[in-house]
Amino acid sequence: MNGYERYAGVLEGTPVDFLPRTPILMQYAAEHIDSDYAAFASDYMILVRANEECAKDFGIDQLSCISDPYRETHGFGGEIEYVSDGPPRSTHPLRENKDLSVLLKPDPLKSERMLDRVKAVQSYKERFGSEYSILGWIEGPAAEAADLRDVVTFLMDIMDDEVFACDLMDLCLEVGIAFARAQVEAGADTIGIGDAIVSQVSPDIYERIIQPREKKMISAIKDMGAYVKLHICGNITHLLPGISDLDIDILDVDHMVNVSTVRDVVGSRVAIAGNIDPTSGVQNGTPSSIRQTVLNTYEEAGNPYVVNAGCEIPSGTPPENLAALCEPVPYRP
Repeated sequence: MNGYERYAGVLEGTPVDFLPRTPILMQYAAEHIDSDYAAFASDYMILVRANEECAKDFGIDQLSCISDPYRETHGFGGEIEYVSDGPPRSTHPLRENKDLSVLLKPDPLKSERMLDRVKAVQSYKERFGSEYSILGWIEGPAAEAADLRDVVTFLMDIMDDEVFACDLMDLCLEVGIAFARAQVEAGADTIGIGDAIVSQVSPDIYERIIQPREKKMISAIKDMGAYVKLHICGNITHLLPGISDLDIDILDVDHMVNVSTVRDVVGSRVAIAGNIDPTSGVQNGTPSSIRQTVLNTYEEAGNPYVVNAGCEIPSGTPPENLAALCEPVPYRP
């Protein structure tokens, strides 16, 4: 089986040869080809080459377009500073006011950084067809709203001006769906949604004003014919009841979340990806300990399961450790 067949088979509930491997690689991938984060985040050709080489060298089943959370923010008018040894930095266009009219209108096929990601998807599709799964990426409505206002300010908005917070998220929802559509039309079979800030809110706030917007986003993407992955960094245990109603295909699970609890709440249809600690479990582990951790996590999660760390593989991870994470694990029906 090739990478796409293995990946889609697990999501569709059909037997495969072994579990798909989809580690999140950004700075690590750039450095693997002797490049740096600034080039990786600013030039789709570097991003594509870095992920291609990692897929071939380590046995990875998915080619990713993830680089940083500021593609849409730049489209809205954020100013980007590229950093060689870390993710880009961005200004927050609405930090000082709540006037939505000051924002630019992002167009995925015209806004420079959004188009750069679409070109990455196109390049993967042209070069590999359906050999690998192709992962596009967008920001969730709350995460993008926080990027536009900044995290603390947006969290205050939720408490002090819920109407504005919802209006802002609705705008982010609209742009996110358009960005997802451009990537699906370019060849992405899966769209990842990063909504990291959500782990910081209460179940009530999540289920009242954020989850319904995520649900609209996910429904729109699935109507495009793509799979949907949800990635929320941090401890999401308190949000699992709301997440279980999202109709996602894959849930990334960070290392502080109990996998058995996740399975009990989300049920047997959602594929769990993770939840191995990227630092202590992968970067600072040994090949032997990593192999055992993958087996233990699969045993705990059950099917469907996708091999991944809880978040990005850190820069400086020994190559033999990433290779151990990606070693074939036979699928058990």
